[in-house]
Amino acid sequence: MLITTQAIVISALKYSEADLIVKCFTKSSGLKSYLLRGILKSKKGKLRTAMFQPLMQLEIEANHKDKGTLETIKEAKVIYQYANLHTDITKTALVFFISDILRNAIQEEEENSMLFDFLIASTIWLDTHDTIANFHLLFLIKLTKYLGFYPDETQIHYEYFNLIEGTFESSEVNIYCQNGLQIKILKQLLGTKFDTLPEIKLNQKQRGDFLTMLLQYYELHLHGFKQPRSLAVLNSIFT
Repeated sequence: MLITTQAIVISALKYSEADLIVKCFTKSSGLKSYLLRGILKSKKGKLRTAMFQPLMQLEIEANHKDKGTLETIKEAKVIYQYANLHTDITKTALVFFISDILRNAIQEEEENSMLFDFLIASTIWLDTHDTIANFHLLFLIKLTKYLGFYPDETQIHYEYFNLIEGTFESSEVNIYCQNGLQIKILKQLLGTKFDTLPEIKLNQKQRGDFLTMLLQYYELHLHGFKQPRSLAVLNSIFT
């Protein structure tokens, strides 16, 4: 079936000498993988390698067979031109980290327009703002809302957070309960929007420790989730 849909690029992997396998999260069909033949050597084709950098926002005309195999893209055009998302070194580190997270976390091959809209809005925010040191922390928390394990805030006044259940607890009910500064940061971020994010001040160690807890939370709730390969680069940037 030939369809036209908006898409955001998750990742691109070189395949053979001139091909790319590209993963996109599409507005109409969720996660899709495409084989782009000859794109790495093509100079006259309609598809360009630069279109398929991580988090690029596209409109694509694609052939979806929906048989679990690689799909094909007939045409693509960029629908949002980033100002510096792929040229600013700090934002680039965040882009690759987010790409790694999404590649591990999103598995659904079905429409999820709310998740799609969140990815679009958050990447535009990142592109258009400069105070971004804690962006990835809030992004990871907000993403859990669309993946099905957003923290339950019913008992947010309790001092412990249960990573297994995603609930706040009055006492340490298992080995996965955390308390202290990291839970204070979690409570701050749960009540924060991207626009008020600069008001939260964290040093490098606080940011790193909190990110470690968040990634453990992801590992406990997503089968097969792996530590992002770009984590070391990200940590070296935010010092």
